[in-house]
Amino acid sequence: MKAGRIFIALLILAGAVGVIVTGATVYSRLLYLGLLVGVGSSVWTFFAGRSLSLQRNAREQRANVGDIFEERFEVVNGGRWLAPWVEVRNDSPLPHSSGSRVLTMLPGKQKRNYLARTWLTRRGAFALGPTRLSTGDPFGIFRSSRDIPAAQTLVVLPLLFEIKSFVFPPGLLSGGQVIRQKSSDITPHAAGVREYMHGDEMKRIHWPTSIRRNHLMVKEFEQDPQAAVWLFFDAQRDVHVEKPHVVEDMPVENMLFGRRPKFQMPPSTLEYAVTITASLAHYFLSQRRAVGFASAGQTFTVHSAERSDRQEAKILETLAFVEANGNLSLAALVAAQASQLSQGSSAILITPTVRSDLLTAVDDLQRRRLRPIVILLDARSFNGSDGTEGLARSLGERRVPVYIIRCDTDLASSLSSFSSEFGLQDLRKWQNPILSQ
Repeated sequence: MKAGRIFIALLILAGAVGVIVTGATVYSRLLYLGLLVGVGSSVWTFFAGRSLSLQRNAREQRANVGDIFEERFEVVNGGRWLAPWVEVRNDSPLPHSSGSRVLTMLPGKQKRNYLARTWLTRRGAFALGPTRLSTGDPFGIFRSSRDIPAAQTLVVLPLLFEIKSFVFPPGLLSGGQVIRQKSSDITPHAAGVREYMHGDEMKRIHWPTSIRRNHLMVKEFEQDPQAAVWLFFDAQRDVHVEKPHVVEDMPVENMLFGRRPKFQMPPSTLEYAVTITASLAHYFLSQRRAVGFASAGQTFTVHSAERSDRQEAKILETLAFVEANGNLSLAALVAAQASQLSQGSSAILITPTVRSDLLTAVDDLQRRRLRPIVILLDARSFNGSDGTEGLARSLGERRVPVYIIRCDTDLASSLSSFSSEFGLQDLRKWQNPILSQ
């Protein structure tokens, strides 16, 4: 662009000097040619640039790490001037974002669209923009650019692994067939009916009673006797470690037809813990278990135990933004929340700690007749400190199931199979305390 403008300026200058000094016809022609090209190109660029518009459309604003995100770009030339070239530059902060293109020969009153695919490698929220739309004259002398702000935001949820089975006690609560406490979920235990209130789901309406009373009545339910599952996520700043690594870009040709490439987990205890917690939440909720969540990262977050798709969405969205910047230890987190757990519930602790306060948290849970399970990330395999195996042995002596997760391990198979190498030899007695009596 700059070189073209310099050439036009030199052409006009040479023509003007030549006309003044010699008065030759050739210099006047150079002067007229320079003026014609310069003025014509600038006018062309002005009208072509003001008539261009861009729309970015994505069918979904939520996806998971490892997915291929598809977004459609549509460039419209609403004027009558031909746009000889159009540059679309995607300035979205989304890592490895695609969508930048150079289109040629876009006639007036026409549009051009294309599909951009991006491999999602990082969780969080990312604006789909801004986008810079540029065009110019056929000679490439002048450029007209316009920045279009982002209109949508993509939320990238954690990666989910398919867990086929997980060590877990039957989890039936003591004290009768049901808990005499109202539940916001639909359970097999109906407690009665009440008048319809704004916001009640239509599927809870009891039509025979509504017809008899001539106004809408909805069913009430009591909690299921199955105990809840609580996921305690350790977000303490000082316990998480990671190996240095470089995220490789994904070649565009490997994303044809939306094929999902194999995702390699970052060697970070935080990312492993987030993925494990998200996968367990998905696993238990798909089995219609009530799942609760607690963490103390940048904020103290507690999601009361529920069984619904909405609960999974809340937990995954929380995990999409969680960072290892908390000051509260896992033992303190458990102590703050354990009193709210119903007797017989299971508490799954996900942590890379090598500190003995993990044993304090487990002892606290066992005193309250809760069932702790520990998923222990091997800190040494992530360039951290030793001590994971010693903690695992101490937990085994306390009859607590322990999963040891090492860097680069297959999470799906590791979580789906339980190994008793660190103590708990008879899993049946842990699952059913009556057998141990």
